Amino acid sequence: MSHRNLQNRVLIITGASAGIGREAALLFAKEKCRLVLAARRQDRLEKLAEDIKSLGGESMSLPTDVSDQGQVEHLIRATVKRFGRLDILVNNAGYGLFAKVEDTTLEELQSIFATNFGGSFYTIKAALPIMRQQKRGHIINVSSIAGKRGFPFSGAYCATKFAMNGLTESLRTELKGSGIDISLVLPISTATEFFVAAKNKSNHPGRPLGIVQSAQQVAEAIVKCAKNPKAEVLPYRPSRLLMLLNSISPSLVDRVAAKLVHRAHLR
Repeated sequence: MSHRNLQNRVLIITGASAGIGREAALLFAKEKCRLVLAARRQDRLEKLAEDIKSLGGESMSLPTDVSDQGQVEHLIRATVKRFGRLDILVNNAGYGLFAKVEDTTLEELQSIFATNFGGSFYTIKAALPIMRQQKRGHIINVSSIAGKRGFPFSGAYCATKFAMNGLTESLRTELKGSGIDISLVLPISTATEFFVAAKNKSNHPGRPLGIVQSAQQVAEAIVKCAKNPKAEVLPYRPSRLLMLLNSISPSLVDRVAAKLVHRAHLR
């Protein structure tokens, strides 16, 4: 399949103020996309918009809490009002929680689901009628390898990513033949503010487990996916081995995960 030209494509990125979202926005700006930047921190969005302008790119920033369906619907409406269409939606907003399942409160569970899963659900619900009318579009959901395999002290976070994966797979079959693509991006631990910003109720430090990739690497994989849509994207390809091993011997992966957590604690 030939690569798609991204020039002038209208693109929303949630969680755009830092990490993977910010790096992806800068790369899409270099592709001459017209960007809509969504996140809660307005000052960060304004700085990103300035950086995009310096690259010769065009953007609009809109402070948005994706856990609020009304704000998400306003984001989609504002995008179409400004640019007349919506070509690509990158669902990237999310945060972490380190806690044993038994120590996770119902409020914490509901809150992390509202952002990590609900935010993507709301944007998809609001964007699909527009994309169906256009008879084309691309939804890119940024999940995690933790949505394919659970890890200790991350039960609630992993559950949100498992839910996103299931939603994406179901939607992929429902959209077949519609002209709308949907992709799932599955990064491993990534060097961002994620671990610093995450709430930690465990006795273990909130640190990356095993190999760590850069936000730039994940962002490059997202842009590549936008040019050539795929069902699943693994920015760190060897992580497929983890998925395969987990399907063959989950108890073995249990032991490996426990060792990784122990090493992180020693560091």
